[in-house]
Amino acid sequence: MIRYRLDDPGRPGGDDYWLITTVLDPGRAPAAELAALYPQRWERETVLDELKTHQRGAKSVVLASKTPDGIRQEIYADLLVHHALRALMAQAAADAAPSVDSDRLSFTTALRAARRTSPAPPAHFLP
Repeated sequence: MIRYRLDDPGRPGGDDYWLITTVLDPGRAPAAELAALYPQRWERETVLDELKTHQRGAKSVVLASKTPDGIRQEIYADLLVHHALRALMAQAAADAAPSVDSDRLSFTTALRAARRTSPAPPAHFLP
C-alpha cells in the first residue's frame, strides 16, 4: 500500500490517498513513481468514457458497419472527432484569461456546444 497526497490547487484540503499494488519490488517501481502514474491511468479511463458513453451515446455503442473496413473507418472517425473536440478545448483553455488547464474543462459541455453549432448530417448518414 502506498500513501500519498495530491499537489493539486483544484483540490484543497490535502487528503491522503492510498494506492494498492501487487508490485512489491521498490527498485522496479518506486512508490513515488507509481503514485505519480496513477492519475494518468484515470485520464485514459476518462477518455474511454468520453468516447463510449458521451460521444457515441450510451445506447448506440453498436457500430453500424458490417465489414472490417467499415468498422475501422467508424472507429477512426470517432477518434478523429474526439481529437478535434479536445484540440478545440485545449485552444479555448489557452485563450482564456487567465489560461486554464484544459483538463478542467467539461467534455460533455464542449460536446453539446459542438452538436448545437454543427449542421445536420446529410440524410444518408442518418439511421
